[in-house]
Amino acid sequence: MTWNPVTGCAKVTQGCKNCYAERMAKRLQAMGSVRYTEGFRTTLLWDLLDVPTRWKRPRIIFVNSMSDLFQDSVPLEFIRAAFKTMAQCPQHTFQILTKRSVRLCELAPSLVWSANVWMGVSVENQKVIRRINDLQRVPAAIRFLSCEPLRGQLHDLPLSEIHWVIVGGESGPKARPMSTAWVDDIHRQCRDASVPFFFKQWGGKRKDLTGRELHGRTYDEMPRHGEMRP
Repeated sequence: MTWNPVTGCAKVTQGCKNCYAERMAKRLQAMGSVRYTEGFRTTLLWDLLDVPTRWKRPRIIFVNSMSDLFQDSVPLEFIRAAFKTMAQCPQHTFQILTKRSVRLCELAPSLVWSANVWMGVSVENQKVIRRINDLQRVPAAIRFLSCEPLRGQLHDLPLSEIHWVIVGGESGPKARPMSTAWVDDIHRQCRDASVPFFFKQWGGKRKDLTGRELHGRTYDEMPRHGEMRP
């Protein structure tokens, strides 16, 4: 399940170049969707902040698949309200992903980190490896890396206090290729550090054809329950 109290974003690094959310937002705007009248311009949807409280059955919820909660244009008041909603829904697991690790680190002490909040950063190449250091300072129960779209080899990943790594290639009409060697190296580092490894996709223009097998199998590892701690 996805929950999008914010829509729209601004590009910051190479991982943003062919943003799927931007393509989707423009498509929804053309279709006349009331939530996307501004296209991909950052929009705060205050009326959607309490939506997860209406879902009684436990769900895994990805927060802001169409945006980034920690971009500068989202005020602290709004972020606090989103975290308050998550704290009010202990039956759910919330997964948040950001490229704005510096602001995440700065605001973390001002937020309530309930045990059902998983916090991740995007790490698409070696140039943004510092995002991991920022994440390691955040008091989330689960801290994870999303190496997607993977745009280069990642050397010596600092995996201490990181509970999960996701790897995937770029998809869509302008998808850039991903090297098998890049994926293998991350997989090896995860094995050496005993960190769960999830391989999402090879990507490409037709991700349904390239699939998600690595070494002749799929990798769907998740953080173990015993690793989750407030």
